Amino acid sequence: MDTYRRQFLVGGGAAALGLSLGGCDSVPAGRYTEADIALLAKQRDLEAKTKGQGPYGRQLYAGYRGLAELPWFDLDNHGNLQCTDEDVPYSIDVHCHLGMSVLFRPNLDLLAETPRVKHLLDCDATNPGCPLDLDIYINGNFSDQALDDLTMTTVAQGVWGSQFAKTQTIPNLLREMDSMRVQQAMLLPIKLGIPFGDQLEQDWCNAVSAGAADPQLHVGLSVYPGDPDAISEMRQAAARGGRIIKLHPTVQRFYPDAPALMELYAEAQALGLVVFFHGGRAGIEPESSHRFAMPRHYEAALAEYPDLQFILGHAGARDSEAMIALARRYDNAWLGIHGQSLTMLETMIQSTDSDRLLFGTDWPFYHLGASLAKVLLTTELSSRRTLRQKILRDNALRLFPGLWQV
Repeated sequence: MDTYRRQFLVGGGAAALGLSLGGCDSVPAGRYTEADIALLAKQRDLEAKTKGQGPYGRQLYAGYRGLAELPWFDLDNHGNLQCTDEDVPYSIDVHCHLGMSVLFRPNLDLLAETPRVKHLLDCDATNPGCPLDLDIYINGNFSDQALDDLTMTTVAQGVWGSQFAKTQTIPNLLREMDSMRVQQAMLLPIKLGIPFGDQLEQDWCNAVSAGAADPQLHVGLSVYPGDPDAISEMRQAAARGGRIIKLHPTVQRFYPDAPALMELYAEAQALGLVVFFHGGRAGIEPESSHRFAMPRHYEAALAEYPDLQFILGHAGARDSEAMIALARRYDNAWLGIHGQSLTMLETMIQSTDSDRLLFGTDWPFYHLGASLAKVLLTTELSSRRTLRQKILRDNALRLFPGLWQV
């Protein structure tokens, strides 16, 4: 499908969920420039030319199952990927979601178990699986058809129900966590600002409680910037034990440094929350939302609230270099490593404070093993085993003291 048609469908999907794409609103001077647009194109071109030429060479596999070629993994009796190396530390995933049912809230049983998970990048739907390149930004592995499927799934989740979402359940997540030695995970809902059905946080909390999964799954919170009830919702979520708040500039369409956001940050700081930002441009969202996620828009929050800890999700996605620079300047900036290529992960390890690198997977977009494999590859040397422990586990325990019994 051509780019224009895909953007049209993505726009239609967002409209179905009640989200304004804002394609016709004016962009304030300096917020998003021709240079910014050119930079994203340059980043894509550079990645295409240099993939497989970094310190880890070519790392291309036949789907998630293909990762069984690596020494830490194997396939179980059902042909599913499993981490079999008992020396791999049990990890903590700070970036997970469940299947979403919003707007008209089509039926979704979050406690159902199915034979397999349909990840949004469903690399194991075929045998052999789709090409999975670990040395590119992970959404670069979406084929045109897979992006079309993603668009339709996004629409379906709010209108008639998604076959993908029906597999993105608590038992299926726990099964995959067990197979990948992931001991705990944080579930990050996103408040969409739609007129009804906007209750992912409540739905996920209820399901985790009903499934007695509280020891392994922590449900965070989200508010919609500009909502007059946002502060009271934050307080309620913190009172029930929520420790991490997800804010998504491109989905929720706000600039992270907008004056109206400062009250949210102040309250998050007062409540002892950690802010998890979607960071940077992923490249598959509507172009009209790119302007909100430029790394420079995050700096004021980091500077004005030095005692508030911020996780910069995806380490800036395709804008990683600028986001890494922020992490070097601010001690309250933590980098979520999910999605980055092996080469970029190596850059983060060498150029930032490794005590502020956090393991995350963005499940169910991708199999947990895709992120785990990158950490294991970059920490294979015996001299980096302490680093492996930090990234997979210890850094999260420091950031969220007392959250889990370990």
